[in-house]
Amino acid sequence: MWALRRFFLLPLLAALTLAEDNSIEFLGAPRCGASLTDLNKSLKIDLNSNANCVWQIQRNENQTIRLIFSYFKFSPSSSCETESINVYDGPSSNSPLLGQVCNNTDAVPMFESSSNSLTFLIKTNSVAFARNFFVFYYFFSPETTHCGGSLTGPNGTFISPNYPSSYPPFTYCVWNIQTAKKSKINLEFKDLFLELDQNCQFDFLAVYDGLTTNTGLIGKVCGVSRPTFQSSSNGMTVVLSTDYANSYRGFSARYTSILPDPPEPDTSLTCSSDRLEIVVSKDYLDSLGYNKTHLYLNDPTCRPVSTDPVIFSFPLSSCGTIKKDEGHRITYTNIVTFSETNTIITRKKRVQIVAKCIMENNSTVEVIYVTENNLIKNTTSVGRYNISMSFYDSDSFSNPVLQSPYYVELNQTLFAQVSLHSTDPDLLVFVDTCVASPQPDFGSVTYDLIRSGCNKDDTVVTYPPIEHYGRFTFNAFRFLRSFSSVYLQCDVLICDSTTNSRCTEGCISRQKRDASSYTWKAKTAVGPIRLKRGLRAADRSGTLTKTDAEETSNLQGKSFYILSVVALISNVIIVVATILKYYRRQPAYGYQKIQSSY
Repeated sequence: MWALRRFFLLPLLAALTLAEDNSIEFLGAPRCGASLTDLNKSLKIDLNSNANCVWQIQRNENQTIRLIFSYFKFSPSSSCETESINVYDGPSSNSPLLGQVCNNTDAVPMFESSSNSLTFLIKTNSVAFARNFFVFYYFFSPETTHCGGSLTGPNGTFISPNYPSSYPPFTYCVWNIQTAKKSKINLEFKDLFLELDQNCQFDFLAVYDGLTTNTGLIGKVCGVSRPTFQSSSNGMTVVLSTDYANSYRGFSARYTSILPDPPEPDTSLTCSSDRLEIVVSKDYLDSLGYNKTHLYLNDPTCRPVSTDPVIFSFPLSSCGTIKKDEGHRITYTNIVTFSETNTIITRKKRVQIVAKCIMENNSTVEVIYVTENNLIKNTTSVGRYNISMSFYDSDSFSNPVLQSPYYVELNQTLFAQVSLHSTDPDLLVFVDTCVASPQPDFGSVTYDLIRSGCNKDDTVVTYPPIEHYGRFTFNAFRFLRSFSSVYLQCDVLICDSTTNSRCTEGCISRQKRDASSYTWKAKTAVGPIRLKRGLRAADRSGTLTKTDAEETSNLQGKSFYILSVVALISNVIIVVATILKYYRRQPAYGYQKIQSSY
């Protein structure tokens, strides 16, 4: 129905506009400038190059003048210095300057005098171009203007004067709309019926992006339509301007504020074996209206160690951190709450940063998510438990062996300890499997010392799990081939000591182990171990190796060549022996039991 009504109204509007257009005074070449005394008047001005024309408006009335340039077209290449309209508050161009209109003016200019006289001057440059201007003025009394206003709610409606009846002539109404900070404004016209013409020169609505009418024109409309506009900020201005003829019902409009999308949480989380670190950027706090004093952990006495950015760094088992055993993993959770103190009410969003460290299968997964009025955002990153393995010189496990390689005697008792470096006192370390190999990559022959918590070598003695340490001993051995080193690698399980776990089950069968649970599994290695006779040989040669390679001496001069020959002969013998063993179907490797010397 609205479209059909518009179809019949448009021809009628066009005819009325043509009638009004014929009544407008046309000022073209050679006429330039004029002295105007009418109570109101519309001027359609056409100028060419090198014009310098002055129009002076004055009348013996106790009223002021409103002058509106509803359409202007300058030479496209012109600047404000070479081509412009200057408006003066008084009877001549020597009066105070009210303002200027030029090619880059982003508005529908309106000027008001302070008395009953006003002057405007139009000058053009030398470029051959047809300039067009439409201007109208009228005398008015400022105290009689009762329309427009200030709108500050999050949404609202407003209408033209007398709506839905015809709006009055010589109306100039300004509505300033301002909503909450960081919001935008959406303006929708439910009904719009103004005088129609091609350039909206007579009656028009002008919408500005901001709270001024000097710049930021979003759009200018007239006729019959239902336009919508949106601001780029929390301010918008709407102007209704009408002339003396052809009034219609005007408009009905509604505006709504558009809140910005929630800011992306600029936070990070780092988890290690012993600490949890939460970082919140200052810009993110500012965007929510909070500062460093508004942030609290589960334990509010724990305060940030840094303020820009805000950093909380604390041991895993402190500051109210909640630990939970979930079978194959342990989680550590703490919450940063944004809260104002010493206030009765607040209009700020309730924000919580939930930081969770997940210790599981050979890694630490760090999960951090932010809740803003039940809105959750997630980020994840990866870390790991910090474990190490060392040899010690006695069963007191107080003095670690620092030398590498570690030179030992055959059948010497070796004391090995796996250590977990964590501030959580409720964790246990269990040595599940340990294998020995002559190679550091464990890619060739290996020998089981411990498998699934069960001792596979007669000399192995395991200690019960104690806090963050897994301990065992075994007697030194060597591989039957000419390997000078032994490396040790262990699979380690880490469990929560407050619950029944794999760490307390000891030796179990493969079938039972598959059904069992543990919290975290990792590998750790130590080595090489070498026999002391290799050390003595190195002493006789005059130097010790400086790397973990298979060589144990590095002589100079003549001794080097003698050893090279000996090595070559030895290799030949080994190759021949290996071939003979192959044909005799002898095994290539074996484990040599060392008899006790007692």
